[in-house]
Amino acid sequence: MTAITDMDLTGFTEREPGVWTDERGLVLSVHFFDLVPDLPAPLDRPEELRHALARSVAAAGAGLIEAGCGEVGSLPAVRQLVKVRRPNGHGQVFIGSWTVPRAGCSTVLKVQAGEGAMTGLREAVVLDRVGPDRYFTPHPYGPDVTGGLPHHVADGAEWDAQFPDHPLTQVRTALERITPTVVLHDGFTSLPPFVPVAAPQAPAPAEPPAPRRWFRRGRNA
Repeated sequence: MTAITDMDLTGFTEREPGVWTDERGLVLSVHFFDLVPDLPAPLDRPEELRHALARSVAAAGAGLIEAGCGEVGSLPAVRQLVKVRRPNGHGQVFIGSWTVPRAGCSTVLKVQAGEGAMTGLREAVVLDRVGPDRYFTPHPYGPDVTGGLPHHVADGAEWDAQFPDHPLTQVRTALERITPTVVLHDGFTSLPPFVPVAAPQAPAPAEPPAPRRWFRRGRNA
């Protein structure tokens, strides 16, 4: 199934099926996963979802800049903006994505861009302006979110206008422009909605055995 059937690809050139790039180095891609989504909480509990996502990203050695719930193609979806260390080099890669979960599968729209030869300029300028005491802050999604890449104010959207060529700004801008234009396949939108797997519960106290009854178990029992 091709879940995303159309979107605004202005400025992008297709490199392979499902992958496009632009002249600035942005990489746009779409993905379909025929698996139950591994989101840790329902989309109608956004605070719980953001907290769990932030802890998971930090545990993987990266940093969740921001996350939120919204809609893509009229379906509930989760937006994430993540920073990761560039493999085999210095600097960071910024990844913005929308995950559209259904009961047994999901589709993902992703935009990413990495820093070039010059790194840290945005961070250095913001640090100089706000001072070291205000630069690093506890993670907004929970004080217990530790590890991974540190949270700091230079990643805030309020600085994007002053750094229009920074990869973080470019990822945010591209994702915001493309998202409203996404069209989803009717077969995907008609699938049952996503329901997260419930966490295991402690066993209930033992009770006296009930009288044995014979019955035929139905398909949904």
